[in-house]
Amino acid sequence: MKIKFILPALQEAKTPFWRPIKYSLFPPLGLATLAAFCSEEDEVIIVDEHIEELTYDDMPDLVCIQTYITNALHAYEIGDSYRKRGVYVAMGGLHATTLPIEAKAHADTVLLGIGETSFPLFLKELREGKPRQFYQTGTVCLDNLPLPRRDLLKRSHYLVPNSMVFSRGCPNQCSFCYVNSFFEKGQSFYTCKIDRILKELDTLPGKHLYFLDDNLFADKKLCHELFREMKSMNRVFQGAITVNSVLEGDLIEEAYEAGFRSAFIGFESMNRENLIKARKQTNINQSYQTAVKRLDELGIMINGSFIFGMEEDDKDTFLRTVSWAIESGITTATFHILTPYPGTSLFHQMKEENRIQSFDWNAYDTRHLVFQHKNLSKEEMEKGYQTAYREFYKWSNIGKASKNHEKVRMSIKHFTYAGAWKKFEPVWNFIVKQKLFPPARRILEKTLR
Repeated sequence: MKIKFILPALQEAKTPFWRPIKYSLFPPLGLATLAAFCSEEDEVIIVDEHIEELTYDDMPDLVCIQTYITNALHAYEIGDSYRKRGVYVAMGGLHATTLPIEAKAHADTVLLGIGETSFPLFLKELREGKPRQFYQTGTVCLDNLPLPRRDLLKRSHYLVPNSMVFSRGCPNQCSFCYVNSFFEKGQSFYTCKIDRILKELDTLPGKHLYFLDDNLFADKKLCHELFREMKSMNRVFQGAITVNSVLEGDLIEEAYEAGFRSAFIGFESMNRENLIKARKQTNINQSYQTAVKRLDELGIMINGSFIFGMEEDDKDTFLRTVSWAIESGITTATFHILTPYPGTSLFHQMKEENRIQSFDWNAYDTRHLVFQHKNLSKEEMEKGYQTAYREFYKWSNIGKASKNHEKVRMSIKHFTYAGAWKKFEPVWNFIVKQKLFPPARRILEKTLR
């Protein structure tokens, strides 16, 4: 069969907010993993619309489309286009999982949840001429998971081609988390075995690595094994962890010794009541300042994630959050407006309370307020969000934040990393256009070390 995997561009790719470098970071590993289940006789291609044009003039036997909420409407257009010409279309991903009936109107088959279990069965039944309309996740086991078909990915088009995932999901149940909708009816966290992880690591050239797991330290026993093995690999890596995982035990020290140099942490809110209502258990009664200090002493930079629009937020929340981040020496910050994604408990709650004001999925990009907030209007929320980004990334505040480290080395790393990431957009655009990622990657690796 001729099989075409497509990652449609997110809606913001067509707006003034578009940053080409942001979506030239990581290749679509999920599609590459599913491609590994195809037979050797199949002709398989992967198209990531963020880095290349999608052409519609071909006639594959099967088109597989990955959906997120802000690419869903565009994904539906793609599905409709191919179906009109008689091409079989399958859809999966977060949005198709949470709203399968909606997705089915634009696809012949919808795969719900983790595709590693359902996709091989779907392929088998499609070849036999009896595919189903819907496939559930079923029993999940990552023990014999094939390695992603990285040969199908355009490595030279990404800043971080060495990205990998060795787990699926997260054991935590935050009310706003989109990922949890994938596992609404069953176990929410799975991992590969250590041998499988090391096997994939061996296939990745170079020194820099990004673990895209939702919660890198979730399986502490596995991580202890992994970091012991990685100590001799001379790699530098980044990943997402939780506040409590920094404070408990010595795993963070082991991670640093293995090459961990930059942590993405969801602080989300400075308000304890907000954290309780959001069921952010990893943050409740944890000392943010102690966690930040421990990471700084080790030499690990922090990308802090913050959510505006939680129940107790008001007009002062935006600048209060920015001030804390600057004073704490947070290297980079990612701000979001609380968004009730379909399938989350937050969505169900707000729908019951009749607070959702828009079902335009293109607006669910964490830049727009789509629900009725008790303290803030839509205009106030979105202006506050924009103000937070503008204030945090002022040159003066980058300089101020970079001075809030105990070691000069960390101050230099902070200023270099934050400034390069947000203040040289024309340079990044040139790098993306000219595909100059190898030298940029070497600079990134040297900065992280």
